[in-house]
Amino acid sequence: MTGNTAVVVIGGGYAGVMAANRLTLREGVAVTLVNPRASFVDRIRLHQFVGGSHDGVVEYGKVLAAGVRLVVDTVAEIDVAGRSLALASGDTVAYDYLVYAVGSASAESRVPGAAEFAYPIGGWEEAQRLRDAVEAAPVSAALTVVGGGATGIETAAELAEVGRKVTLVCGDVLAPTLHPKGRRAVAKRLAKLGVTVVEGPGARVAEVTRDAVLLADGREVASAVTVWTAGFTVPDLAARSGLSTDSLGRLLTDESLTSVDDERVVAAGDAAAPSGLPYRMSCQAAVQLGPQAARTVLSRIAGEQPAAAEVGFVAQCLSLGRSAGVFQLTEKNDTAKKTYVGGRAGALIKELICKGIPWQLGYEARKPGARQWWGKDADRERLLATERAEVPAVAEQAA
Repeated sequence: MTGNTAVVVIGGGYAGVMAANRLTLREGVAVTLVNPRASFVDRIRLHQFVGGSHDGVVEYGKVLAAGVRLVVDTVAEIDVAGRSLALASGDTVAYDYLVYAVGSASAESRVPGAAEFAYPIGGWEEAQRLRDAVEAAPVSAALTVVGGGATGIETAAELAEVGRKVTLVCGDVLAPTLHPKGRRAVAKRLAKLGVTVVEGPGARVAEVTRDAVLLADGREVASAVTVWTAGFTVPDLAARSGLSTDSLGRLLTDESLTSVDDERVVAAGDAAAPSGLPYRMSCQAAVQLGPQAARTVLSRIAGEQPAAAEVGFVAQCLSLGRSAGVFQLTEKNDTAKKTYVGGRAGALIKELICKGIPWQLGYEARKPGARQWWGKDADRERLLATERAEVPAVAEQAA
């Protein structure tokens, strides 16, 4: 292609910023980032924002390459045929290639009363509303966090450490993705903070009211403020725009992160579903997928065949307040190992990682292409091979 190639990135989170910065590697590429906020939301810090120990945002000037044009707006629709975006403001933005990195958000719950009376924490505006609600509640008020995953655990610990009375409703089990040893360390720390952990077969939420959480086994947990962390989803922009998605709304792509519908649309981060086998929604996956999505775009601009993306996990990291944490080592496929680092050392590792993410984004902004290695999950190749082998058999059976 001759002249400038317009590449637009939708979404200014971890994956989107990494992609935008990497795209500046090639001359003749005009990069635009469309994001609904003027500041970068450091999402892994939102529980700290609610607890009052972090601002939760970073100025884009610190993490985004100077050559990237930032458009503060929301994409209402993608016109794939016309290669343009309709913005909520009424403006349009044309593109030659598109990086779809819209991220994820709190899932809408079908539990009666949850939408009316519970506070999600998946996004910046949600975290602001929750912080206001917590600050308005008396210090002695009972707070309930629903969800036994990382977000629920971190939020419960953060609130308990500042003196709040917290109950954590986990459903079946606390921290299900951790190794039992790491899980026990989490439970021990929560107990030390005074968090009441409710788990087991009857600990699923049946209803949320203005001042209580009702459980499936009939128990009632008093709650002046209920925090909802049970589940995440992705915006429906791709589906509304006629692109193929999985059941959760993630853009279906091949292993190079290219949309199955259009080779000029590439996905990254939480909103990508490569081969229908998406990676865990996480910052850890996003910072790997972002630059690889950009690499796919740059390969297509150069007329080259894009390489398959590679993602490998190293650990699952949880903060348990400011003075303790759990750094759970994992296999490349995200399966927990027996080894973990807990206590103050775990907290220090988690804090170093949290500080390191904006630094990594900024380093890529200053030196695009600096990171050229990726984790590699050999199990994924076996899973893909198995699925491909099963497809003809399924088709033959259907016939």
